[in-house]
This record gives sequence, structure tokens and C-alpha cells, in this order.
Amino acid sequence: QGQLVESGGGLVQPGGSLRLSCAASGSIFRIYSINWYRQAPGKQRELVAVVTSGGVTDYADSVKGRFTISRDNAKNTVYLQMNSLKPEDTAVYYCNTGALAAKGAWGQGTQVTVSS
Repeated sequence: QGQLVESGGGLVQPGGSLRLSCAASGSIFRIYSINWYRQAPGKQRELVAVVTSGGVTDYADSVKGRFTISRDNAKNTVYLQMNSLKPEDTAVYYCNTGALAAKGAWGQGTQVTVSS
């Protein structure tokens, strides 16, 4: 959909860390909550973390205490810091707004693979 672009994925060993970035257009960034989702092979896409335009955050139970979502207003960028990664975190990670997600408009995503 071109309005949000994910980056930062890669291969990491269990217990390792990665930081994902989501670059958003200014109009989207100022107004909307930005969400991180992930989709593992053979599974449905799931919501991982949310940050509102006011900076309030929320997380899926499976990542609480390990992942941190944040936003840099100067750079129109949302980050997902992922620590203590597990093999079950392996997935394609996407950032999106709820409205675009409801329309089925998704970007390319970024692959995260956790493996030894």
C-alpha cells in the first residue's frame, strides 16, 4: 500500500534481539495508531503491538515483557524492539493502521527468522 514501509528483519538465534522499523507518511503518522502484526507460515495474521498517536501502547500476551513498541515523531517512524526472541516468533512482520488492515491493504512486510 506504500504508505507504511517495514524494514529490519533478519535471521537471529534464540535469545537474540532485533529492531524493526516502520516508516510512515506524515499524514498517517500524526493521526492514526500504528500496529505491528505478524504472520507465521500456515497461521493467520495476528496483532502483536499497538502504539496510539498519543503514545499509549499495548501488546499481545505472547510478547509482553519481550517486545517494545515506540514511535519517533521527528522521523515519522515506529519501532518494534524484540528481545529474548523465540523460534515461535518466526514470521513475516507487518506494520499497518487498523483502517488499512480492514481494507486488506498490506505492505511487503519484513521476515524475522529465529533459529539456531
